[in-house]
Amino acid sequence: MNKFEYPEMFWLLILPFFFYIILPKVKGLHGDAIRVPFIDDIKNIKSSVKNKYYSPIGKSVLFSIKFVYLFILWILLVIASARPQYVGEPFRLKTDNRDIMMVIDISTSMLQPDFHLSGRSIDRLSAVKLVVSDFIKNRTEDRLGLILFATRAYLQSPLTFDKQAIMDILLSADAGMAGNSTSIGDALGLALKNIKNEKDKKNKVIILLTDGEHNDGALSMAEAIDLAQKEGIKIYTIGVGADESFFGGLIKFARSGLDEASLREIADKTKGTYFRAKDLSSLREVYKNINQLEPQNNEGNIIQEKKELFYIPLALALILSVFLLFIPRSYLK
Repeated sequence: MNKFEYPEMFWLLILPFFFYIILPKVKGLHGDAIRVPFIDDIKNIKSSVKNKYYSPIGKSVLFSIKFVYLFILWILLVIASARPQYVGEPFRLKTDNRDIMMVIDISTSMLQPDFHLSGRSIDRLSAVKLVVSDFIKNRTEDRLGLILFATRAYLQSPLTFDKQAIMDILLSADAGMAGNSTSIGDALGLALKNIKNEKDKKNKVIILLTDGEHNDGALSMAEAIDLAQKEGIKIYTIGVGADESFFGGLIKFARSGLDEASLREIADKTKGTYFRAKDLSSLREVYKNINQLEPQNNEGNIIQEKKELFYIPLALALILSVFLLFIPRSYLK
């Protein structure tokens, strides 16, 4: 679709005729006091043609080649000044999307097979991979980051739109590859460090998932909670693991020492929420709830692509101006 940004500029097309009517030539000691383009041509054309050409309804004016040539130049300049544009189809700009840093425990306790899928037992980390992968796929418009931790916390991916890369990293992670203990404080500190530099904190979220309690690392749990509260970034905490489970009806696995009080305190002081996932269905429900609490906002301003076209008539006017220098005067009478 084409349009003109300043259609009112087309009033300039009558400017030569306006000057001809309102501002006639004034003679003085130094010749013409005011020289207006086209006026001599219009006057000569009017006097030379008035007795030669008639129409059934009266006299008509036959403009000279020179006048037509110059007036075409004027038309092109007026069109250029009106700023012709190509305007594309309108589309809605997606805004207010979120930056989500996922912090996932991969200590050896995540190997406990107290989750179930299709009638068979699976370990906690496998269940987390399954559910978090679906969560990543659904956050199509958000930037996601990934931190894996156990004894040490490691930034696996900074905030990015490359969802496939994050899923590949997560699915290749093994329990115990970062150690056997749990340093929740260091993991939370690393997450805050990598997300706090963003200007708009209201759209920054950390999701911390663990099945144990803080028992290692340089940053204590109290320091981590204080730092999280100071940064003002919302943190959702998830405690995973069944209270107790049986394997083959014989061996009983007691749940690990999950520090629910600290996880709940982190969530409360950052205006987040603490969730408890005891099985696969409840873990899916947790991430479903987070999706609802942090909805993707795809409704933004409606914009249209605009492409300026003023250079086309301007270039044509320049070409005609150059040709004017080489056209014999006899053709322009």
